[in-house]
Amino acid sequence: MDFPRFRKYKGVMSDAGVSAYIRRWKPSSVSPEGAVFAREAVVRAAPEGRERAKSLLWAAGKLADYGLGLGLEPVPEVLLHPSVIDRFFRDACVPDGTLKTLRSCLRAVGRRVVPQFYPADATLPQGRPGKPYSPAEIGGFLALADAQSTRARRLRASALVCLGAGAGLVRSGLRDVRGADVCCRSGGVLVDVRGPWPRAVPVLARYHDRLLDAAAFAGSALICGGTDPGRQNVTHSLVRALDGGGGLPRLEASRLRSTWLAGCSRELGLAAFLRAAGGIDAGRLAVLVAGLDPGSEEDAVRILGAARP
Repeated sequence: MDFPRFRKYKGVMSDAGVSAYIRRWKPSSVSPEGAVFAREAVVRAAPEGRERAKSLLWAAGKLADYGLGLGLEPVPEVLLHPSVIDRFFRDACVPDGTLKTLRSCLRAVGRRVVPQFYPADATLPQGRPGKPYSPAEIGGFLALADAQSTRARRLRASALVCLGAGAGLVRSGLRDVRGADVCCRSGGVLVDVRGPWPRAVPVLARYHDRLLDAAAFAGSALICGGTDPGRQNVTHSLVRALDGGGGLPRLEASRLRSTWLAGCSRELGLAAFLRAAGGIDAGRLAVLVAGLDPGSEEDAVRILGAARP
């Protein structure tokens, strides 16, 4: 494929001028049918500035020609579907820099034209990952949980550690979990996470029994206590009870999540893969993973070491 050089938008053009430019756009390297689709889609996307419109038009035109070659109907609900765009990325033989620009442009058009396929981004908090806790440190936190004064506090504190180190939950994902959200399914124990990024997370096998006990005790109530998950301090008293006792380091949700990530990475053999690949940057790894089938719940339970004995 022959792609133009994409440039950052410079200068100012009125909305009418941008619309007129879009209507006049008839490139020789895009088929007439592809150009019609691109013009209609980009008009609906309402880009700001001629250069931005030009980038979106070229990306949409190339996507349209690709879809037409597969016999797909040139309408936004088909061509701008994420699965079609992902397949286009996999098949497009273009430099990485151009591929990233194409992805950005097509997703920008998709979010404006078919927003039902592009829910609002809701990523987990990033920041610098904390150092994973060692198995001995996790054992120390669980021992402190067992030493709490009441059964309710023992189970809630234990659930906090299990949900963090066993399922990687933090912040609202952790506060919102109710006992009924923890269940045995697909050969393992899963947590049905609520909130902006709903998903089912397999729990690492080490934490099954403790988390199931806490879930059974909580029932339909919040598993870490409280009555309103919107309160930002629901888990603070539990963290204080387990924080730094017996020579242990400070208890941090980010480090519990890192512990879960490290455990999953060991199960996946990620370190061996990266060593064999000779190193791979995060951006390239994300492109590769985006084209993979995530598999079923049963696959996730088996691969991530979350199966019940």
